[in-house]
Amino acid sequence: MDFIGENNEQDAHNEQETPLSFTNRVDLTELQEGIHKIRHELSKVIVGQKGMIDMLITALLAKGHVLIEGVPGVAKTITAKLLAKSLTVAFSRIQFTPDLMPSDILGTSVFDMKKTEFEFKKGPVFTNMLLIDEINRAPAKTQAALFEVMEERQITMDGTKYPLAPPFMVLATQNPIEQEGTYRLPEAQLDRFLFKIDVDYPNLDEEVEIIAREHSLKEGKKIDKITSFLTRDQIIKFQNVVNEIIIEPHLLKYIAEIIINTRSNQFLYIGASPRASIAILKASKAYAAMNGRDFVTPEDIKQVAVPVLQHRIIVTPEREMEGVSSKQIINQIIQTIEVPR
Repeated sequence: MDFIGENNEQDAHNEQETPLSFTNRVDLTELQEGIHKIRHELSKVIVGQKGMIDMLITALLAKGHVLIEGVPGVAKTITAKLLAKSLTVAFSRIQFTPDLMPSDILGTSVFDMKKTEFEFKKGPVFTNMLLIDEINRAPAKTQAALFEVMEERQITMDGTKYPLAPPFMVLATQNPIEQEGTYRLPEAQLDRFLFKIDVDYPNLDEEVEIIAREHSLKEGKKIDKITSFLTRDQIIKFQNVVNEIIIEPHLLKYIAEIIINTRSNQFLYIGASPRASIAILKASKAYAAMNGRDFVTPEDIKQVAVPVLQHRIIVTPEREMEGVSSKQIINQIIQTIEVPR
């Protein structure tokens, strides 16, 4: 009996020492390697700004567009350019100005004398990654020209539809403090951005690192340090993998509760639409995949809630005068809702 007991104790001890291993039901190995490479390439130039980089990658995986807001000089434009440089995809940049016309970005029909017919000349919007610098400097008619291309990824010109080749992503920047010569983005266009990312100033250590890197750069160009490696087909493959990420029904209800609370919150004049619910769903799945998980957790939803919602809701004038921001209200809503287990 003593001998049998010793064996049982030894077996139990061995079972305790055996580590548990969990295997993802969705293979994320290639996606993880690609994300690591993007982060590595961007870190060659960008100091800090981890939150912005993570949200840009999340938006890329979720097939979303991004509005980047920050004061001049905090690397909004250069980060967008470097992200495009790390991918072997077509890239276009448009500087929005008050005299920019819709045809300047979409394209226009030109009469061909030889063929005696009109031919459509595609504009810079026909690309894979489109950087729009200072999007709020163009008038409403030019901003409205982006509605169809951002939502449906196609252009309708003279009754003919011209689809854009996937992947297609809009990265737009704007300055929150300069109002002269700017045109406020309509809510309908803001709603088409998956994320609105606020870019903060660097801290002391990061500022020192930025200065040191600039000093060592000499005559070289920052963008030359970036290597292009992820192909168009790989990006499309990663985006399809994100669609397979698992999310439990109770987490779908959690997303819905957050959205419903924005519509009944006394501090908000306008709450979030169902498009915001879908945006949180897609973004949380992409964020989970980026972090090596094939399932969504409540923390994934919390991480993407603010960048998804802050540009989709409107604070009441009274609270806005008191200095209350949409970000504060979103965080307060999240804190009041019970986290599903």
